[in-house]
Amino acid sequence: MSQTLIPATILTGFLGSGKTTLLKRILHEAHGQKIAVIENEFGEENIDNDILVEESKEQIVQMSNGCICCTIREDLRATLSDLAAKKRKGELDFDRIVIETTGLADPGPVAQTFFMDDEIAESYLLDSILTLVDAKHADTQLDERQEARRQVGFADRMFLSKTDLTPAAEVDALIHRLKHMNPRAPIEKAHFGEVAIKDVLDLKGFNLNAKLEIDPEFLSADEHDHDHHHGHDHDHDHEHDEHCDHPHHHAHDDDVKSFVFRSDRAFNPAKLEDFLGAMVNIYGPRMLRYKGVLQVTGFDRKVIFQGVHQLMGSDVGPKWAEGEARTSKMVFIGIELPRDIFLQGLEQCLV
Repeated sequence: MSQTLIPATILTGFLGSGKTTLLKRILHEAHGQKIAVIENEFGEENIDNDILVEESKEQIVQMSNGCICCTIREDLRATLSDLAAKKRKGELDFDRIVIETTGLADPGPVAQTFFMDDEIAESYLLDSILTLVDAKHADTQLDERQEARRQVGFADRMFLSKTDLTPAAEVDALIHRLKHMNPRAPIEKAHFGEVAIKDVLDLKGFNLNAKLEIDPEFLSADEHDHDHHHGHDHDHDHEHDEHCDHPHHHAHDDDVKSFVFRSDRAFNPAKLEDFLGAMVNIYGPRMLRYKGVLQVTGFDRKVIFQGVHQLMGSDVGPKWAEGEARTSKMVFIGIELPRDIFLQGLEQCLV
C-alpha cells in the first residue's frame, strides 16, 4: 500500500533555550498544516497542555515517563507506530510530527528510530534535527555537557536564542565555535521563537540530495591557518580542511569536531565502500553525522552518501553539469574521530 510518508522533525536544545516557545509558535503559525507533537512531560519548561490543545486543536501525545531518550526508545517507537495507525484509520488527522526532546537528550537514538525500524521507516520520513542554543549560557553548557555538544553535532540547523542578552563579541565567538563543531548547519538568531516556518519544516536534512553545504567561513579559516592552496593551482590535488585549535580562535577544544575531505580525483567504489564500512564498524557510535557528494569512477553521476552513527545510505544522484568541477566533498562530524586515519584512508581509496 503506497502512502505519503509523514515528515518528522526532531526539536532539541539546551535547557532554557526556548524550545517550548518555538514549538508553540510553530503550532500557531503553520497555517494549513496539522502537526502532532510528541513531547517530554517534565523538564523546566513544561507545556501546559490544556492550553495547547485548546488553542491550536492539536493532538498532543505525552510519554507516560516524560522522556524520549535512548533508554526508552521503545516508547517512542510505539508512540510513532500508534500515531501512524490512527492516521491511517482516520482517527487522527495530522500532516507531520514534531518530537521535542528533553534538554539533556542525545538526539542520536531518536533519529536512528526512523531508520532502524521497518514499520516506522514505512510511515515516516525524518526531515531534520533542529537545535536551539541559548547564547547566554552556551559556553558553559558546551564546556560541561557532552549532550549539548552532541545536539550541536547532530543539527541540520541551529537557532540561537537570547542573543539580545549577550554581548555581540560573545555571540560572534559562539557562532565561530559552533561552526567548527558543525560546519553543515546554518545558524540563525531567533528572538522569542520568532522563526519563519520555512526555516523549520521541510529542510530535507536527511535526504540523499546533491547539496553539501559547508560553511565557507569554516573552509576559509583553515586556509589562512594551514596555508593550503585552494583553487586550481594545486601543488597537490586534494586538500584537507579542518578547524584549528589555535588559541586565538577560541579556548575550547571540543570533543565534537568536524573535518572535510576534498579531492579532484575519482574514488574507486569498491575500496571506498570497504573503507567506509570499516570506519563505521569501528567508530560508528562516535560518528554523529556525515555526508559526501562524490566523483566515483565508472559513474557519470554524482554519488551521494550520508549517515548517522552506524547507519549509512548511499544513492546515485544527478549528472555532473557541463563544465562543473568534479570535486568530491565529504564532511564528518563526530566525537574525537581520528581525523588522520580517515583522511589517509580516504586518500588511498582514490583512483
